[in-house]
Parts: sequence; structure tokens; C-alpha cells
Amino acid sequence: MRKRSVLLALGVAVLLPALAGAQAAGHKIDNDFVQRQFGNQFTLLPEVGSMFGDLDGDGVEDAVIAARCKNPLLDEAEHNYTVLDPYYTFYGYGDPKLTTTFKEGVPARQGLVVLIIHGTGPEGWRSEKPKSKYVIINLPYRTVSVRKMALKKKTIQAVYIEEGDELGESSALFFDGKKYKYVPMGGSMQ
Repeated sequence: MRKRSVLLALGVAVLLPALAGAQAAGHKIDNDFVQRQFGNQFTLLPEVGSMFGDLDGDGVEDAVIAARCKNPLLDEAEHNYTVLDPYYTFYGYGDPKLTTTFKEGVPARQGLVVLIIHGTGPEGWRSEKPKSKYVIINLPYRTVSVRKMALKKKTIQAVYIEEGDELGESSALFFDGKKYKYVPMGGSMQ
């Protein structure tokens, strides 16, 4: 019995640091993680941060990451993600090949993107091969959060955006089963 306890303690002492190292190296959202998942055109925006929730309604945790990007279309095929522009789609210009060429008038908002990873299996967004990945372009955000949203007769999780304009407007992104849609939510009450 004592031998078994010693072997168990030794096994735990050997496995725990290895598991902690694997978790820290592979599951932490930092600039290295962003570039492994999306390519070297992307840079994490730590001041805005990362959020988690079940955006596609499958019961598995997804990740929402604020980032900046030089050219979102460059690594789309190599890193297996889809570039979407729900903001300009809402206003009638939905093709990212066209809307990535639009110039942002405010330098602080140039190249802002929201990265979304739909998780799969028990590891969720941390999975080696996520279910899907999206790069959302042209959102003029100041802050991003994941919250519940009433849509028709059900409650879903959505990405809420405090827009970076002088009007203090807010909006939301929600997944309709195929793509992300933009919905303006109005201005602040201040």
C-alpha cells in the first residue's frame, strides 16, 4: 500500500508540472497564440483583451480576441479562417475584398479586427483544430464584451461593441448559423 502511495505521489509530481506547462504554452491567449492561429499579420490588443462564451450555440466555449491586422486576407487559406465584414454588409457593401481597401479616417482605428474561434470538443477554443475561425473587419470598436442578447424568442450570446466614435454608439454581432451579423444598438444614455 505504501509503495502505491509513493508511486502515485511521484506520478502526480511528474505529471502536474508537465500539464501546467502544456496549458500555459498552448492555451494562453497572447501574441504568439494569435499568430499561430491567424498568422503574422495579426497583433493582440491586450488593452481590450479576450472574452469567452458560446457564440454559436453548440454548448462549447468560443473565444473573442481584440487584435490589429495589416492584411486580413493574406493568410486566410493558410490558417483556415474566414474574413467577414458584417459592419459594411449591414450598410450594403459586404465584400471583404473590396471593404479591406477602405481607409479609416481615425488612425487609432486603422486595422482593428475581432478574431473569433469557435471551439470543438471538451477543449473548446483551445482545441488543436477549432471548428471554425473568423476575422471580423471594419468594426470601429473601443471595447468588446460577450453578453446575452434576446433574438426573436430566444436568448443567445453575442459580441457587444462600444463603438469608438464621438456619439457613444453601441452595437452587437451575433452568429446566425452561417455568418456573423451586425446590429446597431443605439447611443449611450449619458
